[in-house]
Order: sequence, then C-alpha cells, then structure tokens
Amino acid sequence: MSLAEVVLIIIWVGVSAYGVFGGADFGGGMWDLVAGPAERGAAPRRLIERSIGPVWEANHVWLIFILVYLWTGFPRAFTAIAVTMYIPLTLAALGIILRGSGFAFRKWARNTEQARFWGAMFAGASLITPFFLGTIAGGVASGRVPSVVGDGDPITSWLNPTSILGGVMAVVMCAFLAAVLLAREAERGHDQDLVTYFRRRALVAGTIAGASTFIGIWVLRADAPDLFDGLTSLPDAVVIGISVIAGLSTLALLSRHAHGTARVTATFATVAILWGWAVGQYPDVLPGYLTIDQAAASDAALIALIGAFVLAGAIAVPALLFLFKLTEEGMLAEGSVASSASTAALLDRLSAESSASQGADEPGA
Repeated sequence: MSLAEVVLIIIWVGVSAYGVFGGADFGGGMWDLVAGPAERGAAPRRLIERSIGPVWEANHVWLIFILVYLWTGFPRAFTAIAVTMYIPLTLAALGIILRGSGFAFRKWARNTEQARFWGAMFAGASLITPFFLGTIAGGVASGRVPSVVGDGDPITSWLNPTSILGGVMAVVMCAFLAAVLLAREAERGHDQDLVTYFRRRALVAGTIAGASTFIGIWVLRADAPDLFDGLTSLPDAVVIGISVIAGLSTLALLSRHAHGTARVTATFATVAILWGWAVGQYPDVLPGYLTIDQAAASDAALIALIGAFVLAGAIAVPALLFLFKLTEEGMLAEGSVASSASTAALLDRLSAESSASQGADEPGA
C-alpha cells in the first residue's frame, strides 16, 4: 500500500465520520422542518435540540479535516474540484453558515416571528446543505471533473442525473439516520410517544432510501456507465450488498422495537455506502482523469499528514468521545446549558401562543 493510499484511507475515515455525525445533525434539522406548527411540533423539536445541541458544531471538525487533507494530500484534485464545483460548494458552505446562525439565534428570539424565521433558516439549510454535498459527490464519481483547471463545466458537472441522485440519496440517508438515532434518544428518555413518532418516520425514510437505491442503479447505468460497472463488480458489489443488508436489518430491528441495535446497523449502512463509493472509483481520485498516485503530493507531505493524523487522533478523538458521552448521559441537557433552557422556554411560549390563537379563532371565543 502506497503512502497516497494510506492518506486517502485517512480522508475516507473523515468522510465516514462526517457522514454519520454530520448527517445525523442535518437529518435532525430536516425533521425539525416538518415537525408541524408550534404546539404539535414542540415535543419533537425539544428532543432534536437536546440531541444535537451540544455537538452540532463539533461535528464540522470532520469537514474541515477532509478539506485540509484533500487540499494538502491531493492538491491537483482539490483544485480541479474547487474550480469546477464552485457553485454547489458555495451553496453548501452558505447552507452551513445559515444553518448555524438559525440554530444559534433561534434560542434567543424575542418573539414568535423571529423564532419562526430563525427556525425556518436552520431547518431549511439542514435540507439543502447535504443535497449540494451529494451533487458534488455525484459529479466527481461520474467523471465530470477534469484534471485540467477550467475544462470542467460549472453547471452540468453538478446538474446531471447522477448528481441529482447523489443529492437525493444524501438527504434521504440523513433523514433516515437521524430518525433512528432520535427514536433511540426518545427511548432513553422514556417518552413512548416520541419513540413511536420517530420510529415511524425512520421506517418511511428507510423505505424511501431503499427504493432510491434501486432506482439509482438504472440512473447510473444510463448516465454513468463506468461508475455503474465499478459498483456492480467485485469487490464493490459486496460492500454495497452489505449496506443493503444493514439497511434492511435496521428496518426489521425498528419493527421489533430494538432501537439500540438499529442505531448500530443504520450507522453501518451509511458507512458502507460511502466506502462503496470509494471502492467503486478506485484507483481514481478523479475518474477518467487522475489516479491516486498521479494526484498525490510529495512523499514528505504525505508522511507529515499521516503523522499529524496520529497526533490529532490522540488529542481530538478522546475529547470528542467524551463530549458524546456527556451528551448521551444528559449532562449537557437543560439546566446545564443556559441556551438549552432558553430554547425549552421559547418552545413552551410558542406552543402557548399557538393555543391562544386557535382559541381566539373559534366561534364564541
């Protein structure tokens, strides 16, 4: 195994981590978007807030890690992707900014109108950001990013059937993963109504994800035959098969109310899809244009990246695990973090205002 392959594996570890942790955050925002009016959606939104509130910003560490390592380890590929895909990259970055702003400012909204505005920004950005990231993945995987800067089409590189499929799959998988995790969180909180609420949504999202996968086979066959051949040949077909089995197992476990185990299999299904993509386009970084060795930086730079990964892993990973442990045990929930308490109070106020408004509209009120 070459140094370049080691660095690429390290990058894909970051992609997997961001796909799981960041994907769950984005999915939580999507469920916030469709939770309904203030009164009806108050309970689901509280659970979403408690689940992602302490960790939502920390998960972007993985995105920064991916960009820095791709830029340093494979500069030719990074430049080509950045120039060709500047539109979806800009829109995804804008979505991340708007999502963070909406999530933070909603906590301190002074009135109902402000709360709804910031909430809509948070939830809407949670939907568009993974979509644009998925279109980038689809464009790269289908060979629409040339290695020569300026040769790529800034429009058709991400507005094409494979990219649209990638965007839709990213959105659906985020929603599926988040619903499974939220069902588990509701179970830990002994809230059976929310367990049922999110389990049903997880089953629906998982079914849509499965249907999208089968539809995607025909899309790839027509639009990206090289990628289709890679995904349907060994060993990639095995990886994709494992993802399908994990996804079906998750649906079965949810039906049996085994939410803790379902969380593991849903995570495994997500990771398997991402590694299936990597294996499918191996040994290319930019399919049809650049192989791993052609795109790689000098050995000295690659060695430095590997060393930095070992050092950063020893420092950052334990800290992140400790953060997740505190979150899971409820030690960063309401009462420990002032902003969480303010969000709960805001949701209570919105629910009360909604009830009062409905009462005023009733005849004789």
